[in-house]
Amino acid sequence: MTRQPFKPRDYQRAMISHAYMVDRGALWAGMGLGKTVSALTMLDALQLVYGEPTLVLAPLRVAQSTWPDEAAKWDHLKATEVVPVVGTPRERRAALARPGTVYTTNYENIEWLIAELGDRWPFTTVVADESTRLKNFRLSGGGVRARALGRVAHKKVKRWLNLTGTPSPNGLIDLWGQQWFIDWGQRLGVTIDDFRQRWFRPLFADDTGRMTWVPLPSAQASITAKLRDVCLSLEAGDYFDLPQLVNNTVYVDMPGHCRVKYRELERDMYTQLDSGHEVEAFNAATRTLKCLQFASGALYTDDGTTDDSRKWIEVHDLKLQALQSIINEAAGEPVLVAYHFRSDLTRLRKAFPKGVHLGHDPQTIRDWNAGKIPVLFAHPESAGHGLNLQDGGRHLAFFSHWWALEPYQQIIERIGPTRQAQSGHPRTVYVHHIVARGTVDELVMRRRETKATVQALLMEGMKRARR
Repeated sequence: MTRQPFKPRDYQRAMISHAYMVDRGALWAGMGLGKTVSALTMLDALQLVYGEPTLVLAPLRVAQSTWPDEAAKWDHLKATEVVPVVGTPRERRAALARPGTVYTTNYENIEWLIAELGDRWPFTTVVADESTRLKNFRLSGGGVRARALGRVAHKKVKRWLNLTGTPSPNGLIDLWGQQWFIDWGQRLGVTIDDFRQRWFRPLFADDTGRMTWVPLPSAQASITAKLRDVCLSLEAGDYFDLPQLVNNTVYVDMPGHCRVKYRELERDMYTQLDSGHEVEAFNAATRTLKCLQFASGALYTDDGTTDDSRKWIEVHDLKLQALQSIINEAAGEPVLVAYHFRSDLTRLRKAFPKGVHLGHDPQTIRDWNAGKIPVLFAHPESAGHGLNLQDGGRHLAFFSHWWALEPYQQIIERIGPTRQAQSGHPRTVYVHHIVARGTVDELVMRRRETKATVQALLMEGMKRARR
């Protein structure tokens, strides 16, 4: 790869300066604004001053490919050696023994890494890329990996940087776990209970009895004020004349017999399909899951030990027909297809044999960007963070839907307006949502929009607070 000269844009200069000047802080930068190269530039400067290695935590694909590729891309990072610590334990140990300035690993390896290094922990700087992976941290209970990381976060780490474009994908409640790694609870409370009691009130769901926490009217402004000295918020629309993003909802209407079976499942948590298969949901959460499966066109009929081993039956092919129409209307342009259930992928591959699944082979990404793949099937949870897919196309179709906002936003931005603009593609981006009318699909769409609104308000509030 031929290295390129780095000419930072104004917003990248702001990111680099913030990351360097604030020993422990956060960078909330919209997707595609160059957080990785900005962070690497800051780390390169730290290396010159302190000469100590850095640990970067990231999703697997990002740790394995994005950070090393970015360091190899830019001329000013010649002295930055990024070493991915991934793979088998033997491969990870070999990677740790290699000389490097930045070591990257996926969040799943946190417990192993801490146990492996013990008192020999060398990383005085930690960068948590896609820091929302730390949102479930609790002093007791919560995420096991984040809790293990908490044991070294303040005792052995001098500098900490959280990177994310989506700091609150499920609302303000997501902020406490991430912020604890920055200030040990100084700003938002020492414990999650402190945080909740100060800025939230409990709300009990009507049918499940589960409790959720709803922010008080003053929470947004108050939390923003608390974080403004350590968090920098930037969004692409503040700096680019972005290409247009067009949302296109394609409704499919289930025939009468399908609607009857769906309503039975929704109402009674049980239905018997025409094939004789019985489908039963044992609680409200399972009922919602089954309804989403039904809306997409295939129902799991057993509980199986793994998703691959579970049996399923197709109940309709309406979404496959809708996707065929979208592909036809794209007139030969490649289409990225987001799916959720394993049964979706099996059906998609059968219906569109020229399609390719985005697995772990990096050649697939290169082929997509080279225009060699007409249809690319990708799961948002594994194909979101850090992947550049914008050269391959501008059409994204959501075949099935899920509640989580962050992977939804992330996969859109793989081909989204910001990346199109940065790559010199002044073209409209089309996001097609295939929705089964009158089903939980519509509820998921509304719920994601509500979450997106909360996050947009937080990002905007943080920008105003710094002015």
